[in-house]
Amino acid sequence: MSDRGILLLNLGSPASTEVADVRRYLNQFLMDPCVVDLPWPARRLLVSLILLRRPRESAAAYASIWWEEGSPLIVISRRVRDQLRARLDMPVELAMRYGEPSVEQGILALAGQGVGEILLMHQYPQFADSTITTSIREAQRVIRKHDLKVRLTVLPAFHGRQDYLDSLVASAQPHLQQGFDHLLFSYHGLPERHLRKADPTGNHCLSSADCCARPSPAHATCYRAQCRAVSHAFAEQMGLQPDQWSMAFQSRLGRDKWIEPYTEETLDELAARGVKRLLVMCPAFTADCIETLEEIGDRGREQFIEAGGEELVLVPCLNDHPQWMDTLAHWARTEPVSA
Repeated sequence: MSDRGILLLNLGSPASTEVADVRRYLNQFLMDPCVVDLPWPARRLLVSLILLRRPRESAAAYASIWWEEGSPLIVISRRVRDQLRARLDMPVELAMRYGEPSVEQGILALAGQGVGEILLMHQYPQFADSTITTSIREAQRVIRKHDLKVRLTVLPAFHGRQDYLDSLVASAQPHLQQGFDHLLFSYHGLPERHLRKADPTGNHCLSSADCCARPSPAHATCYRAQCRAVSHAFAEQMGLQPDQWSMAFQSRLGRDKWIEPYTEETLDELAARGVKRLLVMCPAFTADCIETLEEIGDRGREQFIEAGGEELVLVPCLNDHPQWMDTLAHWARTEPVSA
């Protein structure tokens, strides 16, 4: 038995498409101060207002993409877990930051197998407090709560790792070879204030139009700069010209300013430019979920066609692509123990 155990972690999903389950999930997600970074009273008020209508709307969206086996994200994540178990001589457990299986369930399952170290293998290529930081904090909380004698090692954001980029290219290449007019990289959005808060320099992020193109220590924790890096690296490996691709950000919530350009506006602009066959990739996600399947694959496709486009093809996420499974297994074996 290996001294290391793997906690494969992703964002999460409601238990079902019932409104009550969706409301419970959204409440847990939105009440996380790393997600809605307001003081507790203001956060509670805002989330309570959101929960008046959003659960019913979201339940319908989940129902439109729900698989027979359950939530696509959960089903795919189980497949990834099983693929890793088949490749590794160490325990692998699955956890979701919100919903179930919970981080607590996953960590206790690993501790029960006698591991001395847990590698938190989150599935977030780019860094954000609302994804990586909150996952680390929850894992630390569980370890403290149960007084577990285990080390916690955290996989860093992996947007710049060549084997990740190679896996992304390998999984997407067959779809690009079918021909397209334009490739859009659509990333999950963030409020601009999240970028400023994560900027260790205090004066780089969003200070100019070209801040992501200018080298800075801020890029180590800048979500937008890391999204830009993935897009440019992918385009370079695929030999794409600058006018063949662009990037945008989706999933806005509330009235605050979010990072631009917005995917919804970009879809209309591309159709107006005469783009007929549009490919969309979502490299902020490693597994298909409601943000890819429903927001882009259904609503985005409908919007693009209504605006004058002819075809929107959603390129699947990495999911359980064999090369990606080999890459994750390699990281599980070789990721250094945290100091």
